[in-house]
Amino acid sequence: MKIAVVGGGPGGLYFSLLAKRLDPSHEITIWERNAPDDTFGFGVVFSEETLGGIRNADPEFFAAMEAGIARWKDLDVHFRGETLTVGGQGFAAASRKELLLMLQRRAAELGVAIHFRTTAPDVDELARDHDLVVAADGINSAVRARYAESFRPTLDPRRSRFIWLGLDRALEAFTFHVKHTPWGIMQVHAYPYSATESTFLVEMHQDIWRAAGLDASDAASFPPGVSDDASVARIAEIFAEELAGATLLTNNSKWVTFHTVRNERWSHENVVLIGDAAHTAHFSIGSGTKLALEDALALAANLQERPGDLGAALRAYEEERRPVVLSIQRAAQASLEWFENIDQYKGQAPVPFAFNLLTRSRRITFENLRLRDPEFAELVQRDFAARLGTADAPAMFQPCRIGGLALANRIVVSPMDQYSAQDGVVGDHHLIHLGSRAVGGAGLVMTEMIAPSADGRISPADAGLYTDEQRDAWARIVDYVHTATEARIGAQLGHAGRKGSTKRMWEGIDDPLEDGGWEVVGPSPLPYGPGSPVPRALERADLDRITADYVAATRRAAEAGFDVLELHAAHGYLLSSFLSPLANQRQDEYGGSLENRLRFPLEVYDAVRAEWPSDRPLLVRLSATDWAEGGITDDDAVEIAAAFIAHGADGIDVSSGQVVKQERPQYGRSYQTPFADKIRNRVAAAAGVPVIAVGAISSSDDVNSLLLAGRCDLVAIGRGHLYDPYWTLHAAADQGYEGPAVRWIPPYRAGRRKPPTARTDAVRPRLELLLDPVVEDIHSRWIDGETVAAGVRSAELDLQH
Repeated sequence: MKIAVVGGGPGGLYFSLLAKRLDPSHEITIWERNAPDDTFGFGVVFSEETLGGIRNADPEFFAAMEAGIARWKDLDVHFRGETLTVGGQGFAAASRKELLLMLQRRAAELGVAIHFRTTAPDVDELARDHDLVVAADGINSAVRARYAESFRPTLDPRRSRFIWLGLDRALEAFTFHVKHTPWGIMQVHAYPYSATESTFLVEMHQDIWRAAGLDASDAASFPPGVSDDASVARIAEIFAEELAGATLLTNNSKWVTFHTVRNERWSHENVVLIGDAAHTAHFSIGSGTKLALEDALALAANLQERPGDLGAALRAYEEERRPVVLSIQRAAQASLEWFENIDQYKGQAPVPFAFNLLTRSRRITFENLRLRDPEFAELVQRDFAARLGTADAPAMFQPCRIGGLALANRIVVSPMDQYSAQDGVVGDHHLIHLGSRAVGGAGLVMTEMIAPSADGRISPADAGLYTDEQRDAWARIVDYVHTATEARIGAQLGHAGRKGSTKRMWEGIDDPLEDGGWEVVGPSPLPYGPGSPVPRALERADLDRITADYVAATRRAAEAGFDVLELHAAHGYLLSSFLSPLANQRQDEYGGSLENRLRFPLEVYDAVRAEWPSDRPLLVRLSATDWAEGGITDDDAVEIAAAFIAHGADGIDVSSGQVVKQERPQYGRSYQTPFADKIRNRVAAAAGVPVIAVGAISSSDDVNSLLLAGRCDLVAIGRGHLYDPYWTLHAAADQGYEGPAVRWIPPYRAGRRKPPTARTDAVRPRLELLLDPVVEDIHSRWIDGETVAAGVRSAELDLQH
């Protein structure tokens, strides 16, 4: 093949040498606009997985590369005067400049033609004259721009500024300096890449960057290769203590805004994107160079495996790489947003902060950390218990209080509509559904949304609390939970609003009833989505009637004996629709500003609070984002939560979306927890109000990780409890926990230990005279150009301090 490569960075070079190595008959030409020794940046971080791929693909190149790789396992977190060291991380880094020169030499050895200081010919011309054009021309790819209609790129500019610097001293470990300054939190990501130098990247939110006066050069135009020396001097002053006499190094160092790049397609006819031209991932979870090298390897391999069928090769390359990249981008998005919001964690104690930082992308969990560094994992768990004043136990089995109510553990059965009531009256199904989950060990069991009126139901099969018969049916279930288990039970109260008069979920989710329906209402005459009925806009008399319905239902909930009441102001139901500007376009005092849109939900809350017994907690469930342009954002949700807390809310249950049909949620594991995190750490924790996280959380490991990191106070599990009603009891058995936080009811105690799942009676004989156990060092550091086992850390954090 005749192949043109636009861009002579690591990705373009590595693809070229691999393709040439696989088939020397390829005619490959690289165009690179910079000089051979021009490279911007300092070190490059690799995973052992990526290094293994390089070793397998070209052992000769890897042998030359390996001599210059720095390796270590420790990560140091400097925060609030403490330094915490975590081992077992497995880092590898190299000089970006040396890597580039090695790639150039290897490509030249194999016969790749490289034109330095040369702008590539027009891409249309290249595509016409070559069998394949590889666009490795970086984040500002001209090739991508030329075929934007095919690639359909999106560039997401983020809210932090960073500057890439070097240090004339080799650090011993990957180092995070999280510095409290008069302007806010600034952070340093630093790591060694040679025997004498380190990368020293400084990052902060753009508001802090401006407040510190670091935007003074924002309007200046720096030519390629020229650094912002004034900013570098200012950084040296701010971080003088951390630098400890070392000198900052520059290399085209200037303030940059990170952009997340995504493309709907990675190829157009015979033109293909790799590296930053195709995708970017925030530097806090890895290296763009690493991703580019992996792209290059996959592209070269698929071309070799599908000779003569370029289209199939390019499709296979994208199908192979896209899932990997999307997974990394999800983790990177979580990580970059964590750093954008790092100021909200400034009050955390050092141990939970360090754990929070380590688990920010959700790729590392508590159990994963326990494998890497058991000592630090145990420190995190003991510290959590010490701050509560309780015995050491898994975080999920620590007690929790909501208002005046004590819960045995931190697991909540999430509200899940059952669509199984008759005229609003619950029966045996609900007794079994809620009773079995209470028997299953959860600290708090929540009902589905209960309608305060017949026209407030979602479907004809919804449960209600608008008659005494309905109250008495609920009392039967509450009594069972209280007498048979140690769980507490809560009722969720909500009016369906414009999402009412629909079929049961499995008959057609959100589909309107064909017969027997009722008028739906809302703040404005705006339907939920295509095919939904247009709601009647509520008038003053309607608002008064609905408020009275809520009050009457609240009274019945108290009479039924519920321990907790939750006001449902999420998921596009009536109170939620008042909060969202996408559903509420009123021109009176109930529409317009957020303050106005809050008015009716707060009126209902105040009326419910006045009726609900003062010694029982009242919670609010919120949708923290509408997942749609122009809708509620997570910053709005913080204000909404603060308003309910100011009105006396005892807890905030944080969900998201389902407000408009055209929403575009970003699904993924624990995908809603950043919203709970933001509400907790910005407003709720300071007020002593617990926050419940919910959304695609299914493992006890994820639950413990969220709690230990301080992202929430309780965790609601929905689908996990549908799959396993005894989820909490089984989580205790899996973790070897037998304490007061979970109790097997007497008839079930014989089953409290996990039964064997395979043959366990095979006893093996000893076949070695002397055992030679392999003990792997958990801690190692980079000292004087060598990897040195660090031994046991010098001192454990004083938990009392």
